[in-house]
Amino acid sequence: MPVRNTPWDRPETRPAMAGAEDPRPGLALTSRSLWRDGRRWIPVTGELHYSRVPRERWQDALRLVKAGGVNVVSTYVFWIHHQEHEDREPVFDGGLDVAAFVDLCRNTGLEAIVRVGPWCHGEVRNGGLPDWVSPARRDDPAYLEAVRTWFGHLGRRLGPLCGPDGPIIGIQLENELYDQPGHLLTLKRIARECGLHAPLWTATAWGSADLPVGEVFPLYGGYADGFWVDTADGWDDSFRAHFRFSHQWDDPGIGKDLAGDRAGGAKHPDFPAATCELGGGMATAYHRRPLLAGADIAAVALTKLGSGSAWQGYYMYAGGANPRPGLQESHATGYPNDLPEYDYDFRAPIGAHLQTRDTFHLLRNQHAFLAAFGDRLAGMNATIPPQTPLRWSLRSDGRAGFVFVNNHQPYEPLPARRDVVFDLELDGARVRFPHRPVDVPSGAFFCWPVNLDVRGVTINWATLGVLTVVEGSVLVLTKTDGIPGHLSLPAGTSVSGHPVLERDGEVILEDLPGGRAPVTVETPDGSRLRLLVLDAADALRAWTPGGRLVLSDADILEADGALTAVTTGPATVEIFEDGAFERHELDHPRSSAPVKIVRTAEATPPPARPVTVPGRASAPDPETLAAHAARYTITVPPGGDRTLLRLDLVGDVAVARAGDRTQDLFWNGAPWDIDISGGVETVEVMIYPLDAGTPAWLPEAPRGSGARILSATVVDHRAHVLDAGRGPADLCR
Repeated sequence: MPVRNTPWDRPETRPAMAGAEDPRPGLALTSRSLWRDGRRWIPVTGELHYSRVPRERWQDALRLVKAGGVNVVSTYVFWIHHQEHEDREPVFDGGLDVAAFVDLCRNTGLEAIVRVGPWCHGEVRNGGLPDWVSPARRDDPAYLEAVRTWFGHLGRRLGPLCGPDGPIIGIQLENELYDQPGHLLTLKRIARECGLHAPLWTATAWGSADLPVGEVFPLYGGYADGFWVDTADGWDDSFRAHFRFSHQWDDPGIGKDLAGDRAGGAKHPDFPAATCELGGGMATAYHRRPLLAGADIAAVALTKLGSGSAWQGYYMYAGGANPRPGLQESHATGYPNDLPEYDYDFRAPIGAHLQTRDTFHLLRNQHAFLAAFGDRLAGMNATIPPQTPLRWSLRSDGRAGFVFVNNHQPYEPLPARRDVVFDLELDGARVRFPHRPVDVPSGAFFCWPVNLDVRGVTINWATLGVLTVVEGSVLVLTKTDGIPGHLSLPAGTSVSGHPVLERDGEVILEDLPGGRAPVTVETPDGSRLRLLVLDAADALRAWTPGGRLVLSDADILEADGALTAVTTGPATVEIFEDGAFERHELDHPRSSAPVKIVRTAEATPPPARPVTVPGRASAPDPETLAAHAARYTITVPPGGDRTLLRLDLVGDVAVARAGDRTQDLFWNGAPWDIDISGGVETVEVMIYPLDAGTPAWLPEAPRGSGARILSATVVDHRAHVLDAGRGPADLCR
């Protein structure tokens, strides 16, 4: 039986804007989607905490965020980062100049959402509240007086950036507040009275939160794994659920370490399904240390799109580090988790030192698709078939659509699915594809088009992903490893550059290879389109700066029309121009100076870890760590503006001192990147030993035990700037 597209079950309505008091010309919200300048819009939001990233790196970080396809930056404003002591004025200079950060977002071509709390969480002590602010999180007069003073400071600095032409389009109130809608209204009133305004006021809605609907836009989340469950809990069902297509948007598992067990509720029908916390990675607590692959993150993101997401928001998108010691949540400060004192890398798509990961590249492909076709997808309802062996969904407007498939999940791999054919019944026709069954490999996830019109040419269906359109008429498609690339066009379409199979009123291009030469198709009425197919490896090298297509292993950044390639080794840059690629080689000489590792002290057997919170052991205190850790002195060649020391190690907890920077780690099996920028030549490292009794959940069996460094490598980032005055073919070293 064919699967029929499900029409919307109720008319599209325009609810209270959740910010109707502060309208923004060109920005609108309906029960189905956001609108921007008369077109539907799926925003892509990435979380980056300005106070956890050195100010001198804000610009590079924001350019990377933009290069990843994010168009809105969200950031917590942690009160305790600005004002730790009641008798001192809040600090807003240097790396705490939030107004300068938001203004830099605007200058980089990004908009902003400020999550002003005042209780934020973000794994910060007291949820970001200063110690002296108590009682908290309710309409207590003393608390509200302190909040009004704090919001007044923010309003004086951020107010000028909240106007109709300002970069701030959203303000989040509080975080994970479940049962006080009146308090949220009070916070909104105070914020507005203090000069904070936005067309979108948001609040987290998971855990069946009781929100003042119409006054705030409910936003949801979804994590592939999390540190907040107990050591012995394994992979919780609340994580597993996000690898299935579903109309259930409320995740009761988020924050359950603080909120306890809560039932999930239904999405409010007056608002579209929207997210602010799709896990971009995961932090490590001492008792539980997830290590997620890029595919884990990207599969959840794609599953949310296939389930009907109208807003893709990631937490975190760029990692960082706490600006001072003692700011992390910990058992000592009354939290159920011990977090590293400094580290907040989060294994995010962009690491704490601006290193890009496979997550970044996989998500960038999805974001390029949304930039090109998100206005169409946003108007398509999601149809999720009854339980089938293959997990899939259809988003369709009745005529055209996209089929989403997820055959990936961590820890419990899904088997390959054989002889897959999709049978769809749209409003006017039945579409059965592909023309011959295909096998979907274990671990595959993708989105395929159905009846997609591009520049007057209809793609009946394709077993290829859609990336973008460049140069006006070049449709860029991507292959999935292990699946042949087929594409169907209407009968009468002429094809140049690939053989065709004509049958049953369609023209089929079979087994399209990934390559560099476009295939040209033309309809009887003269509409022409060029098809450029990238194999899976090239798809991960695809960048779309300023509407262009660039293939490179380097990070490709764009500013004012000029390109910069950031390399960590010799790289190629292929720029698509006038229908063809021009290839350029980038040199990256490596230092011949060796990395020298000297063990200066052996580790000694550690004592039993204390269990302060039931089911969750505490991290060793600084004195215990120093008494039992192995110690190393590592000599490195002097680094440049952004240089890392990458250690492959075995251990429980590690601390490094590089120049004036202290960096720490709860080890989970991943290599450790230590920032040695600015000419650091010596790094002192302590590694606390891992043993069979270490009461921590690790993603896989540790590689032995003890405390030792297996290898050390210097990773130097270098920028190669495009000379805009000499044209796109000249990459200057």
